[in-house]
Amino acid sequence: MPGRVFLDANVLIYAQDARAPKKQRTSRDLIARLASSADGVVSTQVLQEFYVAATRKLGVPPLAAKGILKTFAVFDTVQVSSALIQDAIDCSILNQLSFWDALILAAASAAGCGVVLSEDLNPGQQILGVRVENPFA
Repeated sequence: MPGRVFLDANVLIYAQDARAPKKQRTSRDLIARLASSADGVVSTQVLQEFYVAATRKLGVPPLAAKGILKTFAVFDTVQVSSALIQDAIDCSILNQLSFWDALILAAASAAGCGVVLSEDLNPGQQILGVRVENPFA
């Protein structure tokens, strides 16, 4: 995976999900590789989604989830801004995507990522110059 790579929240969540050991291993390997290469990118949306899913769906204690979030500071973080929201709305309308998926793609594009790793989007899809790949397929 050459270049900058955007990680969707589901990739970060699977790193904590012992109920899916194969996905957990894949996710942890990806996170470690992108952290060491400094090519990983997330957004404030992804970090928020991780916290909520980790605490609500996986039952991770809030302070433990906060500690895990701190480890993601190794990644560049795209701040969701008013301009990014406007771009996501346009992307959502033009590509018939949910607003939240469009915001992921808009953030990845704004950060100069060539790839978004996500289980939630259609693999192979190219939107805003970003190609979607499912790392678990």
